[in-house]
Amino acid sequence: MSTPLGPVPADFSIVIGGPLYQLLRRARLSDDALALVNRRIVAGVLITWVPLLVLSIAAGTAWWGSVTVPFLFNFEVHLRFLLAMPLLIVAELTVHMRMRPIVLRFVERGLIPEAEMPRAMAAVDAALRLRNSLAVEILLIVMIFVVGIPMRQYLAVEVTTWAAHSGAGGLATFSPAGWWQAFVSVPVFQFLLLRWYFRTFIWARFLWQLSRIRLALVPTHPDRVGGLGFLANIVYAFAPLLFAHGVLLAGMIADRIFYDGATLPQFTLEIASAVGILVFMVLTPLMVFAAQLAAVRRTGLGEYGGVAQRYVRDFDTKWLRGGAPEGEQLLGSGDIQSLADLSQSYDRIKDMRLVPFSKETIMQLAIITAAPVAPLLLTMISLEDLLKRFLAAMF
Repeated sequence: MSTPLGPVPADFSIVIGGPLYQLLRRARLSDDALALVNRRIVAGVLITWVPLLVLSIAAGTAWWGSVTVPFLFNFEVHLRFLLAMPLLIVAELTVHMRMRPIVLRFVERGLIPEAEMPRAMAAVDAALRLRNSLAVEILLIVMIFVVGIPMRQYLAVEVTTWAAHSGAGGLATFSPAGWWQAFVSVPVFQFLLLRWYFRTFIWARFLWQLSRIRLALVPTHPDRVGGLGFLANIVYAFAPLLFAHGVLLAGMIADRIFYDGATLPQFTLEIASAVGILVFMVLTPLMVFAAQLAAVRRTGLGEYGGVAQRYVRDFDTKWLRGGAPEGEQLLGSGDIQSLADLSQSYDRIKDMRLVPFSKETIMQLAIITAAPVAPLLLTMISLEDLLKRFLAAMF
């Protein structure tokens, strides 16, 4: 295409930027490309989980004896800080790597007409400004400390744990480890989580702005979404984020099963709702192109239907009504192949999807989200019985 690629950003990221990113770079916990993931994970664990272990050991609440739920057997805490939090950090790198070339792909594939380039670049600039906003990150911190922490003091504690026990008036009385969890560990984790929700908003807003541009979609494109099929590959970069949410859900359910006497089937609605909401959160940004894809499909069916009508009429006249030149044979003629190609193009348009992802994408993301809960099936059936049933099914 004739549009010069000079002003088009080679990299686009909803992750690289913002005050925390700059702070991590100065602390040598990240570089310009979000490497050094291991350093950030270790730093996160040292800040959130290690102090809880040390303080609970000092208070004698790390193991069985003095409390109903000791620290070392609090599944929700370990899964949150030792697995879910590292996954949130890993997700930054995976999303960044998958999303980097997206703007360049829109341009190189001719999806953005030259006249619409200023609007497209304005959408890119708006996304980057929002990503780098200091005010937003401050607002997230304020939300956590103004809303989140006061609410924790009124949590109903039915059993004595390493972190708290029920106090007068329904207030939770925290241990030293509980205070660290309430004012340091959980706020750090919540900030990472809320920042991811904000990033998904930036991503959704950016795609929505692109969808307001009249894109040069091709109805006969082999991907059956007008040339937007590459967007489906990006959603898989959010797999660590979805898996992290599944880990949080599994931790919450595990503690209820082992300490409250609950059973896994009691949480069927919660599991199904969580999986549905999370998959919907990741895929919704891609749905903004549905209107354009529907319009391209209607236009394509009309245009190619008209071409097909003229061609099949001429074909009928030529080969079935005696209109073929004398001596020309149907066998070996290119007319048959052209008729087949035209039919294939029309069927491709008819089979166009209105969203740039498939049912397989939905199913795969749902499995990724629900996978951390699967080990809890062992609370309903022993591992030995499960293996026996599996082997019986296999052989």
